Amino acid sequence: MRSGKPKLATIWLDGCSGCHMSFLDMDERLLDLADRVELVYGCLVDTKEFPEGVDITLVEGAVSTEDDLRKIRQVRQRTRTLVSLGDCAVTSNVPGMRNPFGPRPALDRAYLENATSRQQVPTEVVPALLAESLPVHAWVPVDVFITGCPPSADRILEVVLGLLDGRVAEAAKVSRFG
Repeated sequence: MRSGKPKLATIWLDGCSGCHMSFLDMDERLLDLADRVELVYGCLVDTKEFPEGVDITLVEGAVSTEDDLRKIRQVRQRTRTLVSLGDCAVTSNVPGMRNPFGPRPALDRAYLENATSRQQVPTEVVPALLAESLPVHAWVPVDVFITGCPPSADRILEVVLGLLDGRVAEAAKVSRFG
């Protein structure tokens, strides 16, 4: 059922969920935001498939796996304004620390060297790693960047409200790399 409100979504790629925790740190202001948007996808919604016609999507995390890449391409196709939320989405930050070594040494370290039982690199369930963990804008166009690890709840709310109020340039100025 269409509410007539702008559709807001969040997704989480390769990151720690700190940006989503900051989003939740809006506390009672989430109720005010809920009056203005329809939350259609994210960790607080039990929707299984990313919907069509999303107005704003906040993306946390770097693109590190084949699954992440598939998701972000679909999200970009279905979203009017895509927001890279936090340093992992903006720069690849911590997930990108494996880049100088490549995926195989990272998998060996995690699943062989540090494992005390069942030492094997998974071939099912765990998505295949890409050659590098890259920021979202390396794969798809991004409209607004919100830096920080994690960005504050105040900053996230300021940008989302700016976008909802049609102040895209102002929201981008506040958020883009600094």
